Amino acid sequence: MLNRVYLDNSATTKPRAEVVSLTAAVMEDEYANPSSLHDAGLAAEKIVEAARARLSAAIAADFGVGAGKGLIVFTSGGTESDNMALLCGARSGRRRGRRIITTRIEHPAVLESCAALAEEGFETVYADVDSDGVAIPESVEAAMGPEAVMISCMSVNNETGAVQPLERIAALKDAFERREGRRLLLHTDAVQSFCKLAGLSRADGAAVSEGPAGADMISLSAHKLHGPKGAGALYLRKGLAVGPFVRGGGQEGGLRSGTENVPCIAGFGLAAKLAADGRREAAERAGRLRSMLLDGIMAEVRDVRLNSSAPLTSPFILNLSFLGAKGEVLLHDLERMGVLVSTGAACSSKKRGRSHVLAAMGLTEAEAEGAIRFSLGAFSTEAEIERAVAAVKEAVARFRRVGRFR
Repeated sequence: MLNRVYLDNSATTKPRAEVVSLTAAVMEDEYANPSSLHDAGLAAEKIVEAARARLSAAIAADFGVGAGKGLIVFTSGGTESDNMALLCGARSGRRRGRRIITTRIEHPAVLESCAALAEEGFETVYADVDSDGVAIPESVEAAMGPEAVMISCMSVNNETGAVQPLERIAALKDAFERREGRRLLLHTDAVQSFCKLAGLSRADGAAVSEGPAGADMISLSAHKLHGPKGAGALYLRKGLAVGPFVRGGGQEGGLRSGTENVPCIAGFGLAAKLAADGRREAAERAGRLRSMLLDGIMAEVRDVRLNSSAPLTSPFILNLSFLGAKGEVLLHDLERMGVLVSTGAACSSKKRGRSHVLAAMGLTEAEAEGAIRFSLGAFSTEAEIERAVAAVKEAVARFRRVGRFR
């Protein structure tokens, strides 16, 4: 991808050189099964536990919980972590009730898990969001009836970057638990927020919590923070009891059996450490680049809609609709000019139809059709932003000049 401007970091990120080196070294030299009892197996087990400790420390730094205060289960990625949280969390509470509360803007890994649970007799209530794509806490609260067993709300939307009101939702959950005298689980998909919100402030200047406040389960993914693909994690609050997700040899505390992906787990641990250590500087830098990109496009292109002007928005994500244009056509024209972006979530980009996130926000079909997501990463530069602005200006002008005749 030489000489390309990569602005699709919400889909995946380029692994850091240090992470690539460690992952390759472990794959080549420490290939034993960590469950084996010989010295090579024990060495592999130590690598897994060292990565777990690194991830625990990063979670402690980012989410404000003490290191080692919860259980970290390694998975294959964010999708599996979401599946595990929803399926195991809901099933563990089925004797208390069969209602799941989520939002209309969740990742497909959550929405499809809810659909699967419907086949087991669970009901899902979908909380509304406002025009900025922010979940309405009162809509979540209204669903907290006697049948409710679990809430799942992402911390940052992967399409728009809107930060969700987890502090408020957690407070409502706590009030429900005190009133009803029983537990209501809170899960959050933190794939797009882990180590990415440091220093973010509210409109009144008050600092926002850097992590999902009060969550019982937190889903994470390595390749969204410059780590390797094939590794993820689910953080579970200490003392939380859920059944196994994958049955077999009893690895990962019996919750996710199967031989651990030692090289990618090692890479995940290092990526998490590096992201946590530099999270404030990275967020500030991304914020400057995002502002530069937004201001540049707004100055050069007319009839552009900002899809989420929420008071709290990820500095790494910018979603814009170019009215009178088609996002997919713009994407390929930008690609021709060496600028890589997306029209929405990569996991569902090959499915036809309107973005469920933009639809929930109330965008018209024409507005949603012209949407492009730009997402920044650790390797994004000012020169790339300048090049992207120029390319967007050219691509939109070309479409608007000839697109109507296609």
